[in-house]
Amino acid sequence: MESLRRRTQTVKATPKLDLMTACLTVQGLSGRTDLQKTGPTAKVQSATVTPKNAIAFLGPAGTFAHFVAQRRFGTRRRLVPRPTVKRVIDYVRQDRSRLGVVPIENSSGGAIVDTVAELVDPASNLFIREALSVNVKLALLGRDRKNVRVIYSHFAPLQHCETWLNDHFPAAELREEASTAVAMQKAAAEPGAAAIGNRLAAGIYKLRVLEYPIRSDVRNVTQFVVVGHPDKTPPDSSRTSIVVTLPNTSGSLCDFLTPFKTEGVNLSRIISRPIVGRPASYLFVIDIEGTENQPRVHRALQAGRAVSSSVKLIGVYPVRPAYDS
Repeated sequence: MESLRRRTQTVKATPKLDLMTACLTVQGLSGRTDLQKTGPTAKVQSATVTPKNAIAFLGPAGTFAHFVAQRRFGTRRRLVPRPTVKRVIDYVRQDRSRLGVVPIENSSGGAIVDTVAELVDPASNLFIREALSVNVKLALLGRDRKNVRVIYSHFAPLQHCETWLNDHFPAAELREEASTAVAMQKAAAEPGAAAIGNRLAAGIYKLRVLEYPIRSDVRNVTQFVVVGHPDKTPPDSSRTSIVVTLPNTSGSLCDFLTPFKTEGVNLSRIISRPIVGRPASYLFVIDIEGTENQPRVHRALQAGRAVSSSVKLIGVYPVRPAYDS
């Protein structure tokens, strides 16, 4: 498609705005959704400070991960932006009191491979502690709609808005960034640039909302996981996540899945991932609706383990209601 041919991925770093250089840690705002107030009024701290009980999120400020973390944790925990999923995970690993909020799937763009890679890492000692989600409504942010020649965003919004972009900005170059907030940084620093992201973050980067909402006729949901060190299973847990490896034989995946069908247990997500160092071999990240406290889930898992090479538990956790952006 034409839009895919004109899309590029930017890998060269762009200097951040003064606000973001200072804003190494962003204080939540009591669950309010007005991220525009996060910038000038946010509490900041030195990079040498390592607070306990902090919540790291895929930053910088103004991402949907920031929005979700703020809605979930408010002012009870300090919010700390990190530039990549790996940096979020690394930050959480340093202290058992910390948690991290990272995206795992977008309904238009698919699985977030960086998050999946961290969850399946054999050396990982982190667990999924909660599932969060947001009904995403996207905005075109910039300064002048008439002279837009390049549009920045994360790959998922670019994919969701592909038809709309072709219709309204057929000549604009589309550039993928690590997050929608990085895209807004680029748009703020470059004449003739715009970004697709969260309209509530426009004020942080001194951008105008040029169009809102974009493609609201197609539902767009991003799912997030809260990751942390192992802890007691919450009593309201309703989902189990596992990483499975299977014999490389005919029908092995079918053999694993059949007990879940027999027991009437729904599997809400199955993601395949190559096993590093073993070409043509794969593992599977599987979300099970239910926990082993339920007899039918216990029986299905026991039968599945019997035909698997390995089954690693990576979380038993509650699923929170979706937020509206």
